[in-house]
Formats: sequence, C-alpha cells, structure tokens
Amino acid sequence: MEIDRNPVVVGITGATGAVYGIETIRALISMNIPVSAVLTEQARKVLSFETEKSWEQWTEELDGMGDLLITYPRNELHHPIASGSFRTGGMVVAPCSMGTLGRIAGGLSSNLLERAADVTLKERRPLILLTRETPLNRIHLKNMLAVTDAGGIIFPPVPAFYQKPASIDEMVRGTVSRLLDLLGIPQETAKRWDGAMD
Repeated sequence: MEIDRNPVVVGITGATGAVYGIETIRALISMNIPVSAVLTEQARKVLSFETEKSWEQWTEELDGMGDLLITYPRNELHHPIASGSFRTGGMVVAPCSMGTLGRIAGGLSSNLLERAADVTLKERRPLILLTRETPLNRIHLKNMLAVTDAGGIIFPPVPAFYQKPASIDEMVRGTVSRLLDLLGIPQETAKRWDGAMD
C-alpha cells in the first residue's frame, strides 16, 4: 500500500505526556513522512522537564539532516499550515491540553497550532487530539463532543494492556501505532489483537 507523503502536522501542548508527540514524530520520520511541528510555549517547558532534553536537542535526534522535520513558531499565523491550500495528511495534537481542546472546539485561532487544527477540520482532514486530563468535567466532555461533531477524533492515550508492554516506551509506541492507523498510515509491525487468550 502506498503511503501518503503529504506532511503530517504535529502539535504539542503543555499537557503532561510530551513523549506522545515525540514518538509520533519519530514514527512518521522513520517512514519518510514529513512533519510540520508546532509547540506552545508551555509545551517546550513541559517537554524539557519530562524528558530532560530541549526541543532543539530532540529535533537534532529525530531528524539530524533537517529535511523531514520543520518547526513553525506558534505566534506567527502566516506559515503554510495556516492555509487549507497547503496539503497535509492530517494533524495530531499530542498531548492536547483542555485549554487547547476548548479553543479548537470553539473555532478560535489564537495561535498557529489552533489555526492549523481549525484548517484541518474545515478541509475534512483527520484531526486527532490525544486529550490529557482526568477526571473530566462537563465542560471538557462538551468540548470533546463539539470537536467530534466537527469531524475530529478524540483519542485519549489509554494503554492497551493486551499488548503486554514491558516498559513505558512500549506503551507509548502502542498508542502511537493506533494513532497512525487513524491517519490511514499502514504499519507492518503493529501489534494487533488476534483474539488469542492462550
């Protein structure tokens, strides 16, 4: 099956779980799929705290040659991902804070990440939000429903324990594998439930 080589937009917000965004980017680049990344200011802080590496260190590790990963400044709305005429394979926000969810649900575009999400919805491309919060209040649930009604996918990063992950990294990779399925990206090594309980 031919893989769509249009870039995938990956947004990272300040919710806990920055590793989901990192692993998503790693998986896409490993399949030679370009990534357009946009991080909030808080995302950079949380990323550094949780992984003990800066975004700049991660970009060098993920794409040393610099030809598949482009990072866009969050406060500038004139970049390609702000326009529907720029073709993409969809957008993932991993992790997605409740504040970002609320602004996407309300159709607000106060930064490039939110504008790119709005464009993804209006162009009927896959928008997947790895929402990170628990427990959820009524406002969170209403915002999730609004995004779902607009064509987006709410995808809390819930681990699949039937895969018997031996580490946090394996749990994260399992979640990212499901995410790639939702983007329509084929994977040869994905662990899938086969019904066997032996």
